[in-house]
Amino acid sequence: MSLVLHPRAALAHALLSRVAGPEPDEARNRIHGAPGPRWFDPASPIGQVHADASMFVGGVRALLLQSLHPRVMTAVAEHSGYRMDPWGRLQNTATFLAVTTFGTSAAADRAVAIVKAVHKRVFGTMPDGLGYAASDPHLLSWVHLGEAESFLLAHQCYGRRPLDRAGCDEYVAQTAVVARALGVEDPPVTYAGLRAQLADFRSELGSTPAARDVATFLLHTPPLPWAVRPGYALIASGGLALLPPWARRELGIRAAPVLDPLRRAGGTAITATIRWALDSKEPALPEPPGEDAHGPGLQRPHAGHH
Repeated sequence: MSLVLHPRAALAHALLSRVAGPEPDEARNRIHGAPGPRWFDPASPIGQVHADASMFVGGVRALLLQSLHPRVMTAVAEHSGYRMDPWGRLQNTATFLAVTTFGTSAAADRAVAIVKAVHKRVFGTMPDGLGYAASDPHLLSWVHLGEAESFLLAHQCYGRRPLDRAGCDEYVAQTAVVARALGVEDPPVTYAGLRAQLADFRSELGSTPAARDVATFLLHTPPLPWAVRPGYALIASGGLALLPPWARRELGIRAAPVLDPLRRAGGTAITATIRWALDSKEPALPEPPGEDAHGPGLQRPHAGHH
């Protein structure tokens, strides 16, 4: 039995160490085990989405999409150490998501306060003279929309139990709670509203050298040992399959949509492998109430829908 469990536990520890730091079990117990009221029920849609292995794929998709806003990308390029310390930034983001989704209300409040304090120190000027600030509600909105759509799409395509239509709306409404706390004005509370607000940003998005550098970094030169790059390539490919063709063109990514079924198959396989490993560490969420999980919700999205 131990010969079967050890590789699984080792993979789980390696994955969690990347996203939660060197002591992932301690971090998880601190967040999930602390007594007190919480912003969300862990069995609700936001808990289901953010606890699922599909978040690995959704995270890559979110970073690629978010990089297409020039002011956001300039702020990242000029103030972020993502190249020098990508895993530190990943751990910070993952911890924020975990604390606001699963932690106590007090811990979530503290996490939001820390992020807002950091945002106040991030500002500057674009080459054309236009200013930017990480605390700008408009830019915060773009970052929020890119994350929310990416996590939801990845979950609907690769998640253990895709949400029904009402669950998708509830997920968007729940993420709006966190967005408002961070300073986003009028975040969407339905999936239709999310899509509409994303469409409104289209005229502001475009290719920049910094955005193309991010795409190259994420897709071709990730800071990973060669032994694990094939697995990461499947994660990145699964996220790429959910990125609309126009976004790929802007990022200089040569990825023909005709091959997206293969990319999604790879994303499904690697997500199932990650889930298998992490299930040895985390109990499965209770079955959600209501309609069949494969009811009339967002299901198996295609990049051409964006």
